[in-house]
Amino acid sequence: MSTRSHHSTIARHGALRVAAGSTACALVLLGAAQASGQSAQATAQSGQPGGAPVAGAPAATLEQCVTAGAQAGRSATFSGEMTAIAGTVRMSMRIDVEERRPAEAQYHAVSARGLGVWRASEPKVKVYKYLKEVTNLSSPASYRALVRFRWLGAKGRLLRRAERLTARCAQPAPPSEATAPSPTTPTPSATAPSAGA
Repeated sequence: MSTRSHHSTIARHGALRVAAGSTACALVLLGAAQASGQSAQATAQSGQPGGAPVAGAPAATLEQCVTAGAQAGRSATFSGEMTAIAGTVRMSMRIDVEERRPAEAQYHAVSARGLGVWRASEPKVKVYKYLKEVTNLSSPASYRALVRFRWLGAKGRLLRRAERLTARCAQPAPPSEATAPSPTTPTPSATAPSAGA
């Protein structure tokens, strides 16, 4: 299993910065709405069913789930997004990917390079979004992410923490050769002689 990360921040004046070396990641964010704290759309998937989004509410999202017959073609992209609250100097986020196989009752953490590491925003940003792509997924299995959020104040003092779960990415079993349709060959059929012959 391999991972790829992308993180973006919106600076105080609304400029978009994407981490060096990240692949294509398009984010359309309204700077004016973010500056005024009107981020309801960005936080609509906050992981709190039925709850109205509030300023600073974190969101954990399954951005993409790609299924394929070959293991190398299977992937899932998870994201976390958070908005600064009063007194925030820096925000940090950690994405842990969890897996559950059909015979397992519970999800368990997946170990891979780049997972389970705290990633910090630049100081004084208003919105911090972090993406994690996980490839080479096993099947059959389900994957989800546990996203942890921390808001840090002056001298690294913890102001608030939260965690959210994403939706699951189901990777179905690939079709096996035993169940694959085989080429059909015509079967000989016996015809009864006609009564008038």
